[in-house]
Amino acid sequence: MGIDAAVQYVSILKEWLPREASVAVIANGRYLYYVPGMHDIRAVVGQSVDANSIVHDVLKKKSKVEKYMQGDENSSSYYGIGYPVIVDDIEGVLLVSFPPNHHSLYKEPMTFLTGRNEDCWHPIAVDKISHIESLQKKTWFYKNDIAYQSMYTLKDLIEKLPDFFLRIHRSYIVNIQHILEISRDFSSNMLITLKNGTVLPVSQSYSTHIRKKLGF
Repeated sequence: MGIDAAVQYVSILKEWLPREASVAVIANGRYLYYVPGMHDIRAVVGQSVDANSIVHDVLKKKSKVEKYMQGDENSSSYYGIGYPVIVDDIEGVLLVSFPPNHHSLYKEPMTFLTGRNEDCWHPIAVDKISHIESLQKKTWFYKNDIAYQSMYTLKDLIEKLPDFFLRIHRSYIVNIQHILEISRDFSSNMLITLKNGTVLPVSQSYSTHIRKKLGF
């Protein structure tokens, strides 16, 4: 498949994908073609792919790979699905990227989360949980300012929780229903204040997704 054929294929594919999806064609470690969706991963034609990108996993396994990709200051987090393709006789990748919570949309979300407090385990309805935190390699979730330790990682939870939970930082997930306000600090970094008074930072890699999700 030449690059012209790849462009045509992507154009057809975009008609079948949700508006949130972005599509890219990659070969020789660089983006050859990119069509952004509503969830724009900010890829640029000619740009090199990151060393930890899903692209490298696809080329190594020579098969379809699905993977959550953590963003940074220059790119957005996303859930990617990569397919091996041949572009001008070179091994390449067709990459379809979705919002970070895409995978969870196709699974029945959990309705309760069980956590440990002292020597007891407590099943807590997820709508009662204000936020979830990763601290010192342990995961904690909070109900009425009481902390419970969970066996899951944040990555596991964001795929299992209902869509009213929002990843805002590598260390935090919040329940949208418990947000009081969103503001900025003196450095213009976004902050989320919960109804219980807890203030949580928002990392830049999640800010675009948060604005789209909350509509501001």
